[in-house]
Amino acid sequence: MRLLAYWLTAAIVSAPALAQTAPPVRVVPSDKAQVQYSYAPIVKRATPAVVNVYASRVERRRNNPMFDDPVFRHFFGQGPGQEQGNTARSLGSGVIVDATGLVVTNNHVIEGMTAVKVALTDKREFDADIVLRDPRTDLAVLRIKGGKDFTAIELGDSDALEIGDIVLAIGNPFGVGQTVTQGIVSALARTQTGISDYGFFIQTDAAINPGNSGGALVDMNGRIVGVNSAIYSRSGGSVGIGFAIPANMVRVVVASARGGRALVRRPWLGATLQAVSREIADSIGLERPAGALVASIQPKSPAEGAGLRRGDVITAVDNLAVDDPEAFGFRLGTRELGGTASLTILRNGKPATLSVTLAPAPETPAREEVRLTGRTPFTGATLVNYSPAVGEETGVEDLREGVIVSEVTENSPAASLNLQRGDVIIAINEERMQRTADVQAALTRRARFWRITIQRGGQTFQTIVN
Repeated sequence: MRLLAYWLTAAIVSAPALAQTAPPVRVVPSDKAQVQYSYAPIVKRATPAVVNVYASRVERRRNNPMFDDPVFRHFFGQGPGQEQGNTARSLGSGVIVDATGLVVTNNHVIEGMTAVKVALTDKREFDADIVLRDPRTDLAVLRIKGGKDFTAIELGDSDALEIGDIVLAIGNPFGVGQTVTQGIVSALARTQTGISDYGFFIQTDAAINPGNSGGALVDMNGRIVGVNSAIYSRSGGSVGIGFAIPANMVRVVVASARGGRALVRRPWLGATLQAVSREIADSIGLERPAGALVASIQPKSPAEGAGLRRGDVITAVDNLAVDDPEAFGFRLGTRELGGTASLTILRNGKPATLSVTLAPAPETPAREEVRLTGRTPFTGATLVNYSPAVGEETGVEDLREGVIVSEVTENSPAASLNLQRGDVIIAINEERMQRTADVQAALTRRARFWRITIQRGGQTFQTIVN
């Protein structure tokens, strides 16, 4: 147990004392009450709203691969005794944000899982439904089945946080049971972490360990200011560098779940942005390499309507500073749909202000979702047509051709091929793919092998599968 010593500092604020720069006087506590500072009132208020999340799925594999053929199964049935299975489990934490039983947690806690249970601090356990998954923020929302009048925690304003503020991390590390740790806000607006698409994290030195994922980061007013998401560690344990998703992003995801939507709809800019390097900053006359540089603009997009131009540097959204494209994505992503937002830009070295419409990305053309089955390398993949809306969900920007992989089933041929969500299928056996129907048609043709062209992260490569 760590012993915390509190020093009381008295400082004389008169002008003569300031002039003499006298050292602060350290005062020894004079009675027991002065040394009994405690976070207990905050903990008592917050911990009933922090829950344990247990997720699981049954993984099955067949002894005879012939039973994977639907025609074979039609004549010979499912094949009793032909399946073996084991249960995969995941353990994390969650936070009740609505008295009706709405729980927010990390998407990676329940990703790929089919059964979810929630355990409260009073030892009650409930089944829970997955209401919404948002891989781009690594957040998910559950709804507790049964029960009512749950203790919920208020969402605070993460933009009001300052470096040095005291925070508490509450969760279930390593499955040992609910645990509270204390620290400070070590940094704000941490980007370039590679944790999620909306990388804009609160960093804290409060101990966060495996199992804390989805738990609460609480301020001294007992409000949740972040959802604990990840740690930097070489050993797997806490080294004092933990990351939490800001409450202002959590609020957007929770609002979507409350509205009955399975997907989060956010404002769409319709422009490709890039970081401002030192060389770029020098070439356009910036004092420091900060902001989001507009590299391209999509036709008929809010960016075009606002009057943005290629080469503009966005430095703020509604007067909130933007240091890089990730920061811009967070700032725009936390604005409510409808109305407008103010963009502060630098154009040819001169500041200007533009107004951008807060509208969602259009879903044109239609998705025409296809889940591939049969005996092909793509079996287990779900494909959709590209649209700006799909691009927002998968992180694929301004695609000119190709079909998007929206989901890949674990242990499937598509997973063995290393297909990933957000991959773009450009061609199959040199035939260009424009719609999901093109992929289906190509896979019905007999071939000795499959030559597949895929785009990932802006890089294009080919693979050959027998």
